[in-house]
Amino acid sequence: MKHFLKETDFKPHELGEVFALARELKAKRGRHTSAVLAGQTWATIFSKSSTRTRVSFEVGIHELGGNPLFLNKNDIQLGRGESVEDTAKVLSRFVHGLIVRTFDHGEVERLAAAGTVPVINALTDFLHPCQIYTDAFTMAERWAAPGGDLVASLRGRKIAFLGDTACNMANSWILGANLFGMKIALAGPAEFAPGAELKAQLKRENFPVDSYQFTTDPFEAVRDADVVYTDVWVSMGKEEEKAERIRQMSPYAVTSKLFAAAKPDALFMHCLPAHPGEEVEQAVLDNPRSIIFDQAENRLHMQKSILAVLAQSVRK
Repeated sequence: MKHFLKETDFKPHELGEVFALARELKAKRGRHTSAVLAGQTWATIFSKSSTRTRVSFEVGIHELGGNPLFLNKNDIQLGRGESVEDTAKVLSRFVHGLIVRTFDHGEVERLAAAGTVPVINALTDFLHPCQIYTDAFTMAERWAAPGGDLVASLRGRKIAFLGDTACNMANSWILGANLFGMKIALAGPAEFAPGAELKAQLKRENFPVDSYQFTTDPFEAVRDADVVYTDVWVSMGKEEEKAERIRQMSPYAVTSKLFAAAKPDALFMHCLPAHPGEEVEQAVLDNPRSIIFDQAENRLHMQKSILAVLAQSVRK
């Protein structure tokens, strides 16, 4: 049985299968129905609200022949009247997999450790691996030759991440860049440099602790970048810090001028929702090289691939 809690839960030799299957499922959508989850129910446990994550997973489970069961954390006993471990053991008797979107990354780890079904991390405050795989797939669609090796097309490419460089997306992109053989430069306020938790994770994965560049100069970060990436500055749970975060991060907004300092054919990416006028200018969002809605669509196809591969790991 396999879980997907962090980017490196798929090893380098497994990435080709995951990416190729996502491409196949995307190409065949509407013309071919996979029944890999036939007769299965997958529970989605959400402590954080969601548009793309919830819809893409529920549609994906349905299209793979399964039944999605939405569980709002406030409607069940998880962490309130029942321990995380007991919840995992009980739900494992009812459903075939758990998809969890929550705050504490330790919660998904505890669910995976105590349960007997696959667990997918649909976002925690530490990591967002489904988004990273989706983003890498979206880049590879642009760079790989038709029918070519998607993962190989990522190697040596540079991504520049700007703004809140201590957030879950920045953490995940540092891990993902190492996994995919990419280079990553991050630019943000000095006090938002990647932290100890991320560095400890790099050590656990046997990645060099200095396997990313951090700078307070956004133009230095985007130099020679193939992708310019940003995320919101005020994540869920940080609303009380909004005014101060905007003040600190305003120098790192992706303006047309900053985007032009990357490679001439660089792509712009954002995991959405975007706040035009804060982390990014509307003109950049509307740029022909902005592929934000391709990213959003590909959540469905990549997550279907992840679901299918995890379901196969249970049967083996």
